[in-house]
Amino acid sequence: MLAWALYDWANSAFALAVLTAFVPVMLAGFWNDGAPSTVTTFRLGIANGIASVLVVLLAPLLGAMTDQARRRKPWLALFTVLGIVATGLLAGVGAGNWQMALVLFALASVGFFAANSLYDAMLIDVAEPEAFDQVSAVGYGLGYLGGALLFTVSVVLLASPASFGLASQSGAIQLTFVLVGVWWAVFSLPLLWWVKERDAGTPVAAGAFGAGLRQLRVTVRALAADRNLLWFLAAYWLYIDGVYTIIKMAVDYGLSQGLSATDVTGAILLTNFIGFPAAIGFGALGQRIGARQAIYLALGVYIVATLLAVFLTTAVEFYALAATIGLVQGGVQSLSRSLYARLIPPERSGEYFGFYNMLGKFSSILGPVLAGTAALISGSQRVGILSILILFIAGLWLLTRVRIPAARAVP
Repeated sequence: MLAWALYDWANSAFALAVLTAFVPVMLAGFWNDGAPSTVTTFRLGIANGIASVLVVLLAPLLGAMTDQARRRKPWLALFTVLGIVATGLLAGVGAGNWQMALVLFALASVGFFAANSLYDAMLIDVAEPEAFDQVSAVGYGLGYLGGALLFTVSVVLLASPASFGLASQSGAIQLTFVLVGVWWAVFSLPLLWWVKERDAGTPVAAGAFGAGLRQLRVTVRALAADRNLLWFLAAYWLYIDGVYTIIKMAVDYGLSQGLSATDVTGAILLTNFIGFPAAIGFGALGQRIGARQAIYLALGVYIVATLLAVFLTTAVEFYALAATIGLVQGGVQSLSRSLYARLIPPERSGEYFGFYNMLGKFSSILGPVLAGTAALISGSQRVGILSILILFIAGLWLLTRVRIPAARAVP
């Protein structure tokens, strides 16, 4: 179990340092060709959107092949190597070369998300159903801690690059890309070496893809006939897209408002350190008042925080918003999963959760493109960030239409 959970510790360094923090910093500065901030925001949004589309297109193929042969680890290793190599190569991208930077960033993102999807599916190999929640929580917890620890090292490098023999803050970030690749590689080894797949079969058969697609069609037809599940999935798709967009675009937005790289990266670090205990606390709250009610609360906080972000002018305000987001970020993700578990047929939970995870990857497309396009058209990042309200409000409204079976509701 610990070997499996350490993969979350490994790849969360990429999620925090590369995906959230330093690629936006480098695009706005070192890799920039002189374009205004609205253009760099648009470029980042398009790169994130393209990477997400590629993952969505890959997901059915990967799911079909690995489900048929029960061989996830070779494919997980392949996409992990893709992510690690592309991340390391980011360190060598020259000044002003935003095109190469975005190509490598998109490839690294594809490697990260595709491997992570397979990692999630391996939960069934390391735990019995009654232990899924606890084992999954260990993974999330190690992810928060591992990502925050490496990011702390990066922030120290960024704050005083000369103390470590580095010529500039850009040099400190380039070193961080290398450190992330090494961290990701080293802590992936326990999963690849020691985690055993249950009933692992032979290499993928030629007909695996077709069989997987046939099963996918069966699942899609079942979902189409269940209006209640469709309401939830539509709601989840919208509001989790808002959550992921805030994660991906926060650094770019802070920089566009004149904050320093040290301030915005420090605020992101604060979000992650707060996120671990807050996620556990939100789990207890959901158990007490119900998962949906707790999600309502979290989305309400997101709506208020997004509105306040429009008026942000100082580093102190950015830190306050980061802390606020940290209080609810993990809660939305974990409680959405537990609420979904109450809505699906228990005997078909594997298929339904596979669809849920694929939808989660697809939800990374709309928000970044929406925010980037709104910023480009309006000429203001404030309008871009405000556009995310559409996702939170629409998702919250759709969630009110979901009926929770009385037998599975929190008393």
